[in-house]
Amino acid sequence: MRLETVKSSECLEALMLSPSVRSTVSGGLFSPRIHSFEPHPMIGEAWEHLRRSIVYFRGNPVGTIAANDSAEEVLNYNQVFVRDFVPSALAFLMNGESDIVKNFLLKALRLQAWEKRIDNFTLGQGAMPASFKVLHDPVRRTDTMVADFGESAIGRVAPVDSGFWWIILLRAYTRSTGDHSLADMPDCQRGIKLILTLCLAEGFDTFPTLLCADGCCMVDRRMGIYGYPIEIQALFFMALRCAKTMLKQEAPGNKELLERIDKRLNALSYHMRNYFWLDHHQLNSIYRYKTEEYSHTAVNKFNVIPESIPDWVFDFMPMRGGYFIGNVSPARMDFRWFLLGNCVAILSSMATSEQAEAIMDLIEERWEDLVGEMPLKISYPAIEGHEWRIVTGFDPKNTRWSYHNGGSWPVLLWLLTAACVKTGRPQMARRAIEQAEQRLSLDGWPEYYDGKLGRYIGKQARKLQTWSIAGYLVAKMLLEDPTHLGMVSLDEDRNMKTLMTRSASWTV
Repeated sequence: MRLETVKSSECLEALMLSPSVRSTVSGGLFSPRIHSFEPHPMIGEAWEHLRRSIVYFRGNPVGTIAANDSAEEVLNYNQVFVRDFVPSALAFLMNGESDIVKNFLLKALRLQAWEKRIDNFTLGQGAMPASFKVLHDPVRRTDTMVADFGESAIGRVAPVDSGFWWIILLRAYTRSTGDHSLADMPDCQRGIKLILTLCLAEGFDTFPTLLCADGCCMVDRRMGIYGYPIEIQALFFMALRCAKTMLKQEAPGNKELLERIDKRLNALSYHMRNYFWLDHHQLNSIYRYKTEEYSHTAVNKFNVIPESIPDWVFDFMPMRGGYFIGNVSPARMDFRWFLLGNCVAILSSMATSEQAEAIMDLIEERWEDLVGEMPLKISYPAIEGHEWRIVTGFDPKNTRWSYHNGGSWPVLLWLLTAACVKTGRPQMARRAIEQAEQRLSLDGWPEYYDGKLGRYIGKQARKLQTWSIAGYLVAKMLLEDPTHLGMVSLDEDRNMKTLMTRSASWTV
């Protein structure tokens, strides 16, 4: 069934006029907030599934499990993942249900204080868990929480993105509820500073970007994103900006910390907008790069060999449009498209307004490639053949056009919708949502889809995947009430240096 087009202003008016009941926690059960309209029958079903995924700790809701698929082996899908809970949290906040989000933020903060050991090595104090699990003992009537900081993860990689998502969600909670007391708590202030201490520590880096291992974010398996992946850099930028709005200026040591944040933001924005940005003009410049340039006057600063540009990029790049590429490091540019990093770049204003428009132009121009029949491609294109064997190590889950190797992830709908609303293109989001509505519920809310067009349910995809459900709800609510955008969007900082120079490392 297709969604009838409803103007955002009409939905907002209906929201204002309709009676609603604030959610409460009673006997471990949520009472939903009731709206006077439901524009699509999938919404009621989605809310029912989302509420069934809620995890309780000592009678209080503290998160949602990754998936509720009883037909598949549980593995770690019965845990609360920090990154997975974000769309669930946003859905609850947009529906006026903030208790579960507050509880989650506080529980994650408590877990941050745990000692984190992998073999004989101790992780940094600021590291946030990838996930946690609540163990219920019906005999003793006790609940115990167990956290995973990467020691149980595939590949034993710590989640770099968890701390960033926690900061972003804390700001979203503050913006949604108007309650600044949570962020102002000494424990929350300390938690923010511990995360930033990890990221702002001085080392041997010559770039303002964060150096990361493969599998450290949503792309959590070996996929060749080691180095400086766009997803982490965009989340880092947004977390820095969110932290800046929440740190108390008068607190001891915060003045110096805020100055460091400002310096890093300026350096990071310049670096990303210059060296990670690719459009037709820049591609042509790289194609004509000179190599082996020495001294501070070098234009091809990373000594990228033009012959390393993959053939697909020339056909993929339209005359109108552009995007932040996947990775930039010495002698290496990963030209792949990653949707999460580019959408967060728009929401955080790491992208200039012109770059934001260009990203949306690219999605529109390459709709069949990046959206296909089921939104949305997490990355494009898929790697295959010999390259797949070398990059993934023969990973049977990341075969071409599957999982993180060009698979289609419905959860990304909320990020695309937020970017569409911010850039004034709600019709693009509506088109993607309508495509998802044709199959998402009928297919049982899968985790991801396979195939070049996203036509097939993923070969190892869990059904009733919570963030697929929550991502759909958030996308719908953002379109119905665009004022929700303020939770996940930051306006461009006019004080930030935005000087950009085009590469000219070629001769006429």
